[in-house]
Amino acid sequence: MDNVYIIGAGMIRFGKYPAATVRTMAAQAIGLALEDAGLRKKDLQAAYFSNTFWGMFDNQHSIRGQVVLRGMGIDKIPVVNVENACAGASTALHLAWAGIRAGLYDLALAVGSEKITSPDKTKSLSAYAYCMDVENLAQHIGMILQVGQSFKIALPAGEAAPGEGKSIFMDAYAMGARWHMDRFGSTQQQLAVICSKNHTHGSLNPLAQYQQPLTVEEVLADRSVAYPLTRAMCAPVGDGAAAAIVCSERFLKKTAGARPVKIRASIIGQGSDRDLDGEDIGERLSKEAYAAAGVGPEDIDLAELHDATSYGELHQTEVMAFCPAGQGGPWAESGASALGGSKPINTSGGLECRGHPIGASGLAQIFELVLQLRGEAGPRQVEKARLALAENGGGNIGVEEAAMCIHILEKV
Repeated sequence: MDNVYIIGAGMIRFGKYPAATVRTMAAQAIGLALEDAGLRKKDLQAAYFSNTFWGMFDNQHSIRGQVVLRGMGIDKIPVVNVENACAGASTALHLAWAGIRAGLYDLALAVGSEKITSPDKTKSLSAYAYCMDVENLAQHIGMILQVGQSFKIALPAGEAAPGEGKSIFMDAYAMGARWHMDRFGSTQQQLAVICSKNHTHGSLNPLAQYQQPLTVEEVLADRSVAYPLTRAMCAPVGDGAAAAIVCSERFLKKTAGARPVKIRASIIGQGSDRDLDGEDIGERLSKEAYAAAGVGPEDIDLAELHDATSYGELHQTEVMAFCPAGQGGPWAESGASALGGSKPINTSGGLECRGHPIGASGLAQIFELVLQLRGEAGPRQVEKARLALAENGGGNIGVEEAAMCIHILEKV
């Protein structure tokens, strides 16, 4: 089986773009990735297109990738449409990797594009609920309320409990955060430290949706969403696109001037029916990723983790085995996850600040890590970065993600 390399990466700045479309944003990201790789449209042999909500917002329910690619003059190649909630873009990369590993192609494109902003803000916010088991949504909310009532930790006066807020996804994250506080003694202050760190990183990223630093005090003073989460701790609604071009080793050998990054591991899996104390999907899949790459968590120099909320990052630092279970809060307070720390996390600003247009987020993580491993990340560059990990979760069933992809990348 051939090694697989990323030789092109591109993304547009995530944000709110009333005049943009899924099609125009995807075309921009693809163009940037091709330019980065020094390739032409006609060089592509296959494409994997990630999108979640185009059908819901504009009735483009199928052939989405074909619509985008033929619209920009890319035709005749196999196109696979990918929908895997927030893990869609990383799933597209996994499929491109798998096609090349199988020897089907020598060059493939993975691209994700999403437009979530809408004049109808209620429609934008409600869209996220469709990344859950909608037939059993009432039962899911009931489960969140029931679990929340079992915690010893009391809600501050006037705070909404998880299950009583405006976003079922934020409610699910808030339930997880309160479980962690109850089980391990973590604090809202620690979540604010993570959020403030990501705002500092985002302020150094010209492609981040939010580029203003926030202090811990400002994070805590922001509007409450569902305790212990404040608005600053939650990923914003936004639009954007990102793309990566991957190739085989034999293609790379024929390509002059390439700046490749090797994919050491590409792992995908789904969650399981478990209780809050059972083995987490991230714990299980990260073990598979480390085994496939032949490395351990101690070897990873930096990571992009799926922080749809600050608690998401705290949780993932533990299940990726970057720190012991229950120690994600103190680990963040130590400065380990900040630029200059022992293992910088979310140097892009993460979903909280870089932004989270669902079907594009996984490839935005890859874009950041490619820059870092090439030494092209500017003021947020991690020194001597050699190995990097991306964890991208998608949807929610029960107490964990419905889907997840983990990639480990290596500097060449």
